[in-house]
Amino acid sequence: MGNAKTIQRVFILGMDGAGNFIQHTATPNIDAFLKNGAVTYNAQAQSPTISAECWGSILHGVVPEKHQLNNKVASSGTFPADSPYPSIFRLAREAWPEAKLAAFSSWTPINSGIIEEELGIHKESMPEAELVSAIESYLDKNRDVKLLYMQLDEPDASGHKYGYGPDSPEYLEAISSMDELFGRVLRSIEKNGLLEDSLVILLTDHGGGGEDRYDHGSDHPMDKNVFWGCVGPGVAPGTVLPEMFIVDTAAIAAHALGLRQPDAWDAKVPASLFRA
Repeated sequence: MGNAKTIQRVFILGMDGAGNFIQHTATPNIDAFLKNGAVTYNAQAQSPTISAECWGSILHGVVPEKHQLNNKVASSGTFPADSPYPSIFRLAREAWPEAKLAAFSSWTPINSGIIEEELGIHKESMPEAELVSAIESYLDKNRDVKLLYMQLDEPDASGHKYGYGPDSPEYLEAISSMDELFGRVLRSIEKNGLLEDSLVILLTDHGGGGEDRYDHGSDHPMDKNVFWGCVGPGVAPGTVLPEMFIVDTAAIAAHALGLRQPDAWDAKVPASLFRA
C-alpha cells in the first residue's frame, strides 16, 4: 500500500446515466484529464442497472443484493448506521473523527438515503450548476477535505426524456454540458493546490437505452457498459483496466486513503491500477 502515503484525499466525481457514451460526444475536460491516468469504457455497472442500486454499490462496496438499496428505499429512509456494509464515508469517519468529508448530489436520495446520516458529513443537494458553484466555494474554504463525492443527474434525466444512446442529440448534449461542469470542479481542485496528492475518480453509475430507448435496468451492454477513470499518485498515464466493476470504486478509494476495507465488501482493487 505504498501509494497510501502520498495520496492525501480522494474525490469521487460522478454523473448519472451516462454509460460509456462520452465516446460519442464532446467531453474535452474529461478526456484531457483521464489521459493522465487510467480509463476504461467497459467498466461494468451493477445489476439491476438502476441509480440507487449502482450508487449504493459504488459507495458501500457491495452488490445490491447485500446493501438492499433501490430508488424507493433510498427516497424514503436513511441507510442503517450499524449496517455490516458501511460506506466509504463511514470508514473514513471512523478512522478520522475530525476529518472533513463532503457529499454534493443533484439527486437528493443519495445524500439522504444512501450515505449514512449522523456522520458529520457536509452534504448539499441542489441542481447541477448551483451544486458545482457550491463545490467550488467549499474547496476554496476547505482545502484539507479528506473525501469529497459529487453526483450530477442531468444525463439520466435527459435520457428518460429524449432517449439514451449515440443517436439521441439531446442526451449527448446533456453529457457534454456535464463535462463543462466537471471541468470547473477539476480546475477548482487544481487551483487550490490539491491535484498532485489527490486520487480523482471520474465515473458514471449506468447507461441506458438497451431494452428500452427511454429507460435502463437491464443487462444489455448499453445499460451495463460504463466509463470509469482515475488520476493520482501511483496511477501511470495510459493504465489499462482489463476488468473493472463500479463496485470496486469503494475498494480503490479505501486503498488510496490507507483504510482497511471490511471483509464483507465485494469490492476489489484492480491488479493493474496502482504501480507497486
